[in-house]
Amino acid sequence: MDITQATALLGGLTPQQFMKRHWQKKPLLVRQAVPGFRALLDRPALFALAESDAVESRFVGQVAQGWQFRRGPFPRRSLPALKQPKWTLLVQGVDLHHDGVHQLMQQFRFVPDARLDDVMISYATDGGGVGPHFDSYDVFLLQAHGRRRWRIGRQKDLSLVEGLPLKILARFVPEEEFVLEPGDMLYLPPRWAHDGIAEGECMTYSIGFRQPNRGELARELLMRLAEDADDAAGPAAYRDPGQPAVDAPGAIPPAMLDFARDALQAVLDDPVELQCLLGEYLSEPKPNVWFESAAGAAGVPVERGVVLDRRTRMLYDERHVFINGESFRAGGRDAQLMRQLTDHRRLDARAVRGASVCARDLLGQWIAAGWAHGAD
Repeated sequence: MDITQATALLGGLTPQQFMKRHWQKKPLLVRQAVPGFRALLDRPALFALAESDAVESRFVGQVAQGWQFRRGPFPRRSLPALKQPKWTLLVQGVDLHHDGVHQLMQQFRFVPDARLDDVMISYATDGGGVGPHFDSYDVFLLQAHGRRRWRIGRQKDLSLVEGLPLKILARFVPEEEFVLEPGDMLYLPPRWAHDGIAEGECMTYSIGFRQPNRGELARELLMRLAEDADDAAGPAAYRDPGQPAVDAPGAIPPAMLDFARDALQAVLDDPVELQCLLGEYLSEPKPNVWFESAAGAAGVPVERGVVLDRRTRMLYDERHVFINGESFRAGGRDAQLMRQLTDHRRLDARAVRGASVCARDLLGQWIAAGWAHGAD
């Protein structure tokens, strides 16, 4: 992707300009971001996904008694009639299950893959919505079918209505209002309040981004560090040959506190270990993702090249490549090829032929595991 090239997707801005002016700063409305765009899945196909145990889906409805909320899967008969107004079906991670939606998401890779999350499709009948709310992450809202009216605002009061199954703002104060039609797109930074109401039947595609908080990231890394603590901190046991007799046996010896601090610091001070843990965490597939092994895959089809499976997460740093929660050391020509595979999600046959025997063997293992495939 040429990040210096102006694009209709960003309203004539280059990706560089968008990231500098708008990313995590202010909204951007783009008319015909994807000219002539139409829904990539029709209604029956989307409803079929919502029936699957492997797909995360949610239902939100408004009735006289208030708000309704349920989690899927949803057999078709469990959803209201299409003529019934004010209900919404939300289907998460559609890019994992549909090639066209996966390709749509690739247009947003001017943001690092470590931040790019998934594409959610929202289907709504007339008047449907999920109430005024805010997200803790960036989102692009691309209209795919019908019309949706958006009201947005820089909400200072983030208090929520109590007693509801949804996080709905108690005192939403909109500042701007837009009606989006197919191909139009609205970007919102984190914590910008918004409320979208369907005007007739509509579908909206939400391209969302990961934004782990510090506590979540620290907890995950510490859990992974604990698994490798023996190797990172070493086997040395606590010794105290100079410990005097004590008349207050309940007090923790200061030397033991120092020993514990040194043990933890030894783990945290290993930069390679921390890089591996972070890369493995960020490349971990979602819990509902599974791969089908390619039975009989004997090696890399060098005459066709290699393409990553749409469900595969792959990242790299200066020493490693990370794929689906695993890390591998890489250097030299092989590292360049692996980074090319990560950035472009494919290698042509010529590139594969230039890989070392070890790298080709690794690619063959990934093909056998279903993480990659022979390119058409």
